[in-house]
Amino acid sequence: MGSGCSKKDGAKNNYSLCTLTGHTSGINCMSVSEDGSVLGTGSEDRTARLWSTKTQHCECIGILRGHEDYINCILIEDCYVLTGSADKTVRKWDVSTCECLNILRGHMSVIYRMICTGDFIFTSSYDRTARCWDFENGECIRVFRGHKRGVYPLIFIPGDDEDLDENALDIDGSKDILITGSADFTARTWDFETGQSMKVFKGHSGAVTCMATDALGRVLFTGSTDNTIRSWDILKGECLKTFTGHTGSVICLQVVNKIMYTGSSDHTGRAWVTEFGDCTRIFKGHKHTVSVIKVKNGLAYTGCGDNISRCFDAKSGALRRTFVGHEFAVTSIQVVDRKLFTGSYDGCVKVWDISGINEDGPLTKDRERDPGARKDREPGGRNDQQQLDSNQNGMANNNDKIIID
Repeated sequence: MGSGCSKKDGAKNNYSLCTLTGHTSGINCMSVSEDGSVLGTGSEDRTARLWSTKTQHCECIGILRGHEDYINCILIEDCYVLTGSADKTVRKWDVSTCECLNILRGHMSVIYRMICTGDFIFTSSYDRTARCWDFENGECIRVFRGHKRGVYPLIFIPGDDEDLDENALDIDGSKDILITGSADFTARTWDFETGQSMKVFKGHSGAVTCMATDALGRVLFTGSTDNTIRSWDILKGECLKTFTGHTGSVICLQVVNKIMYTGSSDHTGRAWVTEFGDCTRIFKGHKHTVSVIKVKNGLAYTGCGDNISRCFDAKSGALRRTFVGHEFAVTSIQVVDRKLFTGSYDGCVKVWDISGINEDGPLTKDRERDPGARKDREPGGRNDQQQLDSNQNGMANNNDKIIID
């Protein structure tokens, strides 16, 4: 269906399985299907590509062409793909045929992020608004206006869920809530039914680049270019704690149970106890911005502007593996079974073997310098890309009721 190449990598890196080529410019975003069998990538080359992940040889199974500018965000929802672009539109595609089924028009500037509930699509844009669209027909249902600068991350919290504690998402009793973060230094909650702003979370002195909530949807966490993370009572709009320690912009954020993981332009990742605000671990060794962090099965994977992905023990902070091979900054990562997929500004997707990491001992400088001990030792940290900005933040969500970009 699509043209793309899967090259088996040689012995220079003993964790590399293959390289997926086909994009002619940098990769900005990645998404995987619910069953993990399909990986989607969005690129500066104005196309999205679909790749098989669980077959013996990963390969391109579809190319989505039609956008008039670079693709910023991608989602796979059932048998459809959604792509958001700098051409100000969202496109809905059929996975099996790669046909464009609908074009969602209305935003006046670059579409930054996108989330989907199954019934609705939410988008944020540099045009200072967020919008809600009907998933089936693409009609714009609601426009959320109030931010004074571009809108970045999005979170949707549904109300009236009988499966949850009746008080868990009780913002005002039953309302569906949209949360947005913005370059105007604030986050806001919105009444989904009316489109009206409910609470404004003020306190940051820089753009809000990334967000997450606790599992119950009671506490909001916001990361900012002011180098801090703040926690907020969603119902009251009050700041609970300020997490200090990063010395550069906070680019990405994920909450897993009672621990929050962050990545920053200060070249570190950090782990924090959400209840007390204490930094318990620092993930060191990066030589550039940590643009994405993803925690799964007790391991913290990072993508970095120094062209390298790394795997740390999430609890101890010990470095377990480095994945060296990209020529430019790593912008996105996904974990499927025993494979790590990394996307980069070099236009390639690399597939890495992550089996047996829990049996690995921590890496030491001597082990990394010894070519007999490791074939994937790090280069000198050369990077030809400009410093990553908040455009490359990645987030994950551990609660299928709360939708986070």
